[in-house]
Order: sequence, then C-alpha cells, then structure tokens
Amino acid sequence: MRPFFENNRSVPVFAIARRRWSAQNGYREVLVVGLPLVASLGAATVMQFTDRIFLSRYSMDSIAAVVPAWTAWFTLLAFFFGICVYTNVFVAQYTGARQPGRVGAALWQGVYVALGAGLVMGACAFVAEPLFHMVGHPPNVAAQEATYFRILCLGAVFVLLMETFSCFYSGRGITRPVMVANMAGAALNIPLDYALIFGWGPFPELGIAGAAIASVCAAAFTAGLFGWWIFTRHNEKQYAVRSAWRPDRILLARLVRFGLPGGVEFFLEISAITFFIFIVGRIGTVELAASNIVFAVNTLGFLPMVGLHIAVSSLVGQAVGRGEPEDGAQATGSALHMALLWSLAMIAIYIFAPRVIMDWFRPIGTSDAEWAAIVSMGVVLLRFVALYCLFDTVAVIYFGALKGAGDILFVMRAIGTIAVFGLAIPAWLVLEVLHAGLIAAWIVVSVYVVLLGAAGWLRFRQGGWRSMRVIESAPVEEPSSGTPSG
Repeated sequence: MRPFFENNRSVPVFAIARRRWSAQNGYREVLVVGLPLVASLGAATVMQFTDRIFLSRYSMDSIAAVVPAWTAWFTLLAFFFGICVYTNVFVAQYTGARQPGRVGAALWQGVYVALGAGLVMGACAFVAEPLFHMVGHPPNVAAQEATYFRILCLGAVFVLLMETFSCFYSGRGITRPVMVANMAGAALNIPLDYALIFGWGPFPELGIAGAAIASVCAAAFTAGLFGWWIFTRHNEKQYAVRSAWRPDRILLARLVRFGLPGGVEFFLEISAITFFIFIVGRIGTVELAASNIVFAVNTLGFLPMVGLHIAVSSLVGQAVGRGEPEDGAQATGSALHMALLWSLAMIAIYIFAPRVIMDWFRPIGTSDAEWAAIVSMGVVLLRFVALYCLFDTVAVIYFGALKGAGDILFVMRAIGTIAVFGLAIPAWLVLEVLHAGLIAAWIVVSVYVVLLGAAGWLRFRQGGWRSMRVIESAPVEEPSSGTPSG
C-alpha cells in the first residue's frame, strides 16, 4: 500500500482510512446519515430511469418530449423548491444548538411556503401550450411536452410538501425514514407508471400523460406517509410539531431570507440547463433524443451524490449550530472522498459500457439506421460526462457544505453567474450564432461544470463559512430526557 507522509512519518493509506472511518464526522458517521439519503435518491433515480425507459419503448416522440417538459417544470419549481428544502438547514442548526422546540416551528414555515408555491405552480399549468409552441419543437413532440408539463404543475404541491417534510428527519441526521418513504413511493410509482403508459388491466393506455399521473400519485403518497410519521404525540412532546402550527412571522422571514437565494440559485441553474436542452432540440430530433438519453443516464450517477450533498449540509449545519465548525470540515472531507469513489465507478461505466446503457432506451419501432445514429452520438456525449464527472462531484459536496453553514448568498451568486455566463450564453452563441453543432455545445457544458467545481472548492478553502449562522442567538437548552424519535 502506497504510504502518505504524516508528521514526517510514512503512513499507509489504509491506516489513514481506517482511522478516519471511526473518527467523529468520519466515513462511518457520514455514511450513517448519508447512505439512507443516497438510497432514497437512488430510488428517485430508478423511478426516473424506468420512466424514461418505458417512454422510450412507447415512442420516439415521448422520449424526445419528456426531458424538456420535465426540465421546464422543474425550472419553475426550482425557485420554490430551493426555499422549501432550506428548512433542512434550520432544523440542523436548531438541533445542533439544542433548541428542539424550534424544530416544529421551522418545519411549519416550510409547509406554508410549500402550500403557497403549490398554488402558483398549479396556475402555471395554463401556460403549457403557448410555452412549448414558442420553443419551436416539432408539433407532435410539443403536444406531448405540454401534456406532461401541465399534469406535473397541478401536482407540484405534493412534491414540495414531500421535500419539506423530509427535512424534519434529514436536518436531525435521522435519515432512514427518508429512505423508507422514498422507496415506498418508488414501489408505487414504477408499476403504476407502466400500467398507465401502456395500459394494463383496468388502467387505460395514456402514454406520456400516464407517466406524469404516476409521478404525482407517488409524490402524494410519500408526502402523506411523512405526515403520518411526523405529527405524532411523541414528536409533539419533543419538537412541538403540532402546537407550533401558527405562522411565525420572524421565523418565516428568516426562512425566506436565507432560502430565497437558494431558490434563485436553483432557478438560474435549472433555467440554463433547460435553455440548453431546448436549443439542442432545434437542431433535430435525433440530437435531442441522444442528449436527453445521456442526461437521463447521468442522473444515475448524479442523484445519489445529492444524498451526500444533503447529508453534508445537515452535518455542517449541526456543527455550526453547536459552535464547532471544524467538525463540519471533517464531515465535508469524508463525504467528498466517498462521492469521488462513486464517481470513479460511474466513469468506468460511461467509458467501457456506453452502448449497453444506450440500448436500454431504444424506442419500439425505431429503425436500425436511426437508432445507430442516436447511439453513435450518445457514446460521444457520455465521454463528455466522464470528463466532467469528478468536477461535478466536487461542486455538489462543497456547495452542500456552504449551504449548511449559511453561505447561501455566495452559492447563489456563484452558481447563478456561472449558469448564465458559463452555460446559457455560450451555448446560445455556439448553437444559434456560430452553428457549431452538438459537440461544441457539450464542450460548453463541460467547461461549465469545471467552473462550478472550482468555485465551490475555492470558497470552502477560504473558510468564511466557519463563522456563519442562520438561526437566532438563544440560550442553549438542556437536552430533553426523552430520546428523539425517528
């Protein structure tokens, strides 16, 4: 085993890893918090993955429509989503500061944001047809995009409530219920997805509309499951989850103040990606289908890392809340090491088995010649994903740590600026002005991800996050004699 040098002595890498495994905020502790989140995000990944596979087998138009429609919906949702999920940081810092009585109040403010945002998203369903007509995709693709988008907008409130409720657990570092709830949602979604897309038994054949309905039903079920678990008498005694239901103007203002930059950042980032997908669709259906399949494959590697992103955000938030930021730095390093190992495994798949993955998405009825063109293009694009994958990992982990500390204004400015000037504008120039083609556009994507990774790493290294805090100062409460429930 190759040695490292520590205090002028060579130390085997294995010995260092073993020591870090059992240390506070080492690999074991990060895995205890992060692994259930990785599993729950893995369930979401499998849900999306099978959804894309089913639609690709249904028709070429469906797989060409689903990613732009989902991305457009999530672009609008992202603004509210960023505020709702920042409830996680408040719960984490209140937990670290030993103020459990404020956890229920923080959760309720997130619920009020989710309900209000659900009304706004529902109203967005009415712009579906003009939105996708304006984009300029083929009429048969645009009609399916509008259908998928409209149904998701009407059910967005369940997605926001589901994510807000999950913060009650992830913020406290109790993540197994999040895993179980998300897996239960996936277990409902996958068979319902198949039944409603293709028609099975008593279910009608609805195509892409069936895929959207299945997603909404799964989100509603998961949100209901969380609500059943959270609002118990035991949790009321520990965290005031029932009695703290009244709007707290000061706390709500704090949540919006710190969550709003996260919403803006998320909105700008997803908007840039949506814009990229839309202008790629103007090149042609083959190019759009190849890019959409590659984005779908990339979620297989990316979404589990989001589990570690949430975990490190919670651990850093708890460390900052109790005034021990060095513990947060330790947790960040541990999470980064594990995320890089996952990314290396995914890179191997992207490089050595791209055609196998692409063939999972082959639509029924696609000619050999047409599919060969899509696969050939997709193999090249997966090489780009392999190229930028490690930088993506660095960005995900470090930005998660910065959010947990409360450095959300920097995250908003950095990601927003890079998304606009590093992705959206260069992609427009490359595709619409220079007509340089799909490969040049994906070079832009790669540079964009490298810039994100560099920005997150540099900001974390500067260390200003160590003195930040999102919750109000208050006397530290004595720990409750009861044991927090899951």
